[in-house]
Amino acid sequence: MGFTSNRPEKRVVANSNWRLPVAREHHLSASAGRLSFVGGVGDFNEAGRIRNPDSLDRQIEGAIANLSYALQAETCSLNDVVRLKVHHTSEKDDWQIIAKLARLFEADPMPVISAMAEPMQPFSGQKVQIQAIAQRGWRRLGDARSTPRPVPTRWQDLFGDRIVTGGLRAGEFIAVANRVSEDEMGELQHAGEGVAQSHGIMGIHGKTLADLGASFQDCVKLEGYYFGGDLADWAPMAQARLSHFREPGPVATVVPAHRLNPEGAVTKVEVMAMRASRNGLDKYIPREDHWPERVWDWPIWAPYRQAIRLRDTIWLGGQVPWKPFSNDGVWVLPGQLLPQTRFVMSYIEDLLRPFGRSSADLKLMVCYFTSLGTEEETVEFARTLSECVGGALPPMTLVPKPKMHDDDNTVEIWGVAQG
Repeated sequence: MGFTSNRPEKRVVANSNWRLPVAREHHLSASAGRLSFVGGVGDFNEAGRIRNPDSLDRQIEGAIANLSYALQAETCSLNDVVRLKVHHTSEKDDWQIIAKLARLFEADPMPVISAMAEPMQPFSGQKVQIQAIAQRGWRRLGDARSTPRPVPTRWQDLFGDRIVTGGLRAGEFIAVANRVSEDEMGELQHAGEGVAQSHGIMGIHGKTLADLGASFQDCVKLEGYYFGGDLADWAPMAQARLSHFREPGPVATVVPAHRLNPEGAVTKVEVMAMRASRNGLDKYIPREDHWPERVWDWPIWAPYRQAIRLRDTIWLGGQVPWKPFSNDGVWVLPGQLLPQTRFVMSYIEDLLRPFGRSSADLKLMVCYFTSLGTEEETVEFARTLSECVGGALPPMTLVPKPKMHDDDNTVEIWGVAQG
């Protein structure tokens, strides 16, 4: 049954002619299959400058107004948003950010909202960027379901009588919010213990997926974060996460975190999935996958894939500059951001080619890269991406990091392409 709501969509004034402050042409929104994507939206004006550099709240409002405008090109509105991913640079708790966004999405159920605290943003004066995945008219679909997410007691007053969405199924597409390992009362479990926290999070996600008629085998994308400074820190938590999948698993992206809420959390994970409904029964959707020999493998066994296609969407795993034709975890072009970026984009071309696609077919790119925090570095990084794509850039989320997996690694990129 589709959703109806007594809450009207909040009227957000849609700004026109906003753009990112990069010299290269770029799309604000794009679609692949039934899904529409908007990259990291900020409070930008038509010149690519932040309107309210000193106000996080006003930047959130401006970003959502810009999101509304970008969605119009795909014949979508804010009511069609299924998943929001919010990267914020502030001292606020993630729940405060989620509550602020919830007030701008008045229809119930609200979208799945995943929040990540970041030490920096890509452009001058920016405090927040918001990525969105929408599906036109999903509230009218015959198969739309949601499951709630418990709110810690100390934050419940921020939401009034609203139910926060933990997982949302819009037809065949399923989004599950990123989580730390919390119990039903919102209390952190296993403080400081990455492996135990990883199993705890995956247990929560498994239950959420089951409530939506799905399982881990339906996942198409895992995105996670962890505290650590090298691959030795990454490996134990990676093994804990991947133990919940069997082959063929989803594509995955996991990058270092530099701040997590609450204190004691050391990892955070979210998943997306796709599952069909046929004659009232939930069914697995077969997927096509390709893994060219040149594209690296993990230095530990993993059930993940590198690129999968289903329902006219191609989902890519996070590509890093590991040595080709190998699984020994050796970086090529160590410590060199722009050469490593070009190398990673060559992997993306390798992965898309067997599907008959190229980087020109990308409809979303999510890029994590090392930076000292200057806008000039972001602009040069975007220029390099544009040269690799060979045309207008797709919607992008650009997330600068003080450090990636170790000092030799400077970039990780994933995306979604039209299949």
